[in-house]
Amino acid sequence: MTSPTTPTNPTSPAAAPVAPEDVRRVACVGSGVIGGGWVAHFLARGYDVTAWDPAPDAEDKLRRLVAAAWPALTQLGLADGASPDRLTVADTLEQAVADAEFVQESAPEDLDLKRDLLARLDAATPAGVVIASSTSGYPMTDMQTTAADPARLVVGHPFNPPYLIPLVEVVGGERTDAPAVAWAARFYEAAGKTVITMDREVPGFIANRLQEALWREALHMVANGEATVQEIDTSITEGPGLRWAFMGPMLTFALAGGEGGMAHMLDHFGPSLKSPWTRLQAPELDKELYDAVVAGCDVAADGRSIAELVALRDQGVIDVLRATGRLERKADPR
Repeated sequence: MTSPTTPTNPTSPAAAPVAPEDVRRVACVGSGVIGGGWVAHFLARGYDVTAWDPAPDAEDKLRRLVAAAWPALTQLGLADGASPDRLTVADTLEQAVADAEFVQESAPEDLDLKRDLLARLDAATPAGVVIASSTSGYPMTDMQTTAADPARLVVGHPFNPPYLIPLVEVVGGERTDAPAVAWAARFYEAAGKTVITMDREVPGFIANRLQEALWREALHMVANGEATVQEIDTSITEGPGLRWAFMGPMLTFALAGGEGGMAHMLDHFGPSLKSPWTRLQAPELDKELYDAVVAGCDVAADGRSIAELVALRDQGVIDVLRATGRLERKADPR
C-alpha cells in the first residue's frame, strides 16, 4: 500500500482554497449521534454550520441534541460569537456543501453507502475543499473508490461524543494526497481538537482497536458469568480508568516497573503474557448474552434516563478535564 502521507497525484488540488485557521463555514452531512455531536462542537467553536440528513425528523433531533450539549459546551468555553443560531439545516446535500470550506461526513457504517455518499459529496463540494469521514472502522482506501477526486478525501475519526472528547484520528487512503491529510490535521487543531495524524491505515484505527479489546473481554466475562455489567464498569472507573484519564496504559505500565521502568516491568511481568487470561476472539452474541448485557445496563442505570446519563457523563468528562488542567489548553485558538 502506498503511504497516505506520500502524494500520489501532485497535480490534484488536495488543499482547500482557504487556510485551515481561516475556515468559517463547515458542512456536516449526517446528523445522528456522531454527526450531531460534530455540529454541536463546530457551533461551539464559532463556525457557521450547515447540516443535512435524509431522515424526515433529522432537524428536530439535531436541534435537541445541540440544546442538550450546549450546557457542557458552555462549561468547556465557547468561542467568540458561538451560537446555536448559526446552524442552518439544508434541504439537500448539494445545498449543504455549496459554499462549505470543510465537510464532515458522518453517515451510518455501511461501506456501499459511504462510497456512494463520498462520491456525491466530491461531485457537489467546491474544488479543493477537504472532505473528511467520521468512519469508525473503514479505511479510506476502501471508501474513495468511486470519487472523481479521491485525493481530497480523508478520515477524521472522532470519539463519541465529538463535542466533548478531544481526540480525532486523521489518516488518508492510498489515493489521498499528503496535503489533504496535513490540512485536515491543522483544521481540527484549529477547531480545538487533539489530533493523531496516522502515517498508515490501521484496521479500526488506534483508539477503537484498544477499546474493542476491552469490550470483547467484558462480553466474555458476562457470557461466562464471571462478572456483572456493574462490576465491569466499576473495575474501570475505580481502577485503571483513573490512571488512563491522564496517563496512557503504556506509561502506566512503565511505572509498574519502579525505578527500572518499562524494561523491568517487561522482565518481571512479561511471562504473564502467556497466561490464559485473555479471550480476544469475539464471543458469540447470542440471545442469552444480548439479554444479559441489556438487562445489566438497565440495572446499572438505576432508573436514570438516557438524557440524565448523558448529562452525568458530560459533567464527569468536564470534571476530569478540569482536574487534569486540560480545559486551559482548550482555550479558543482562533
